Amino acid sequence: MRGKFITLEGIDGAGKTTHLRWLEYFLKERGETVIITREPGGTPLGEALRGILLDDRQVMHAETEALLMFAARREHLDKVILPALSRGTWVISDRFTDASFAYQGGGRRLSLQKLNELECWVQGEFQPDVTLYLDVSIASGRQRTSNIKQADRFEKEQDEFFRRVREAYLERAKKFPERIRVIDANQSLEDVRRSVEKSIATICA
Repeated sequence: MRGKFITLEGIDGAGKTTHLRWLEYFLKERGETVIITREPGGTPLGEALRGILLDDRQVMHAETEALLMFAARREHLDKVILPALSRGTWVISDRFTDASFAYQGGGRRLSLQKLNELECWVQGEFQPDVTLYLDVSIASGRQRTSNIKQADRFEKEQDEFFRRVREAYLERAKKFPERIRVIDANQSLEDVRRSVEKSIATICA
């Protein structure tokens, strides 16, 4: 039986890492085999590209950024995601293609037509079984991450950039309501976990 593909999306500070680890535990308790991965990254090449993409010393065209993201994604699908799913393993990824539409499309204002073409070229009709978008205010996200680590190239962007990113995520959720579940990440940890569990109930049946 094919495994399931779950992706978590949201701006930094939304709590993706925390809820991703809990979701991994929850699914393993149900007897599923689970792997955790991330984008950009997931493979040796993907992690090398991640280093370039997050390096705040790098200055690149928005199209270059998008092409590098999708190059890493093509490797990720080929080397990690698709083989795992074919073995019956569940895959949980910290970000996937929706992030490109939010950050490069919304944040960088890159043509959605070009992103659609890249999506079609790299993954065809393949999509996650469910995407959990953890929605948090920009102020709350910044407050949660301000003392955790040194900001990367994206995290150093201004609030207006993240406002466009958040709006793009919400527009994407409206476009694909059957796949993308919007979860209020401003709730308590317990309430968010209940929302996550409810959101994946249909694919756990």
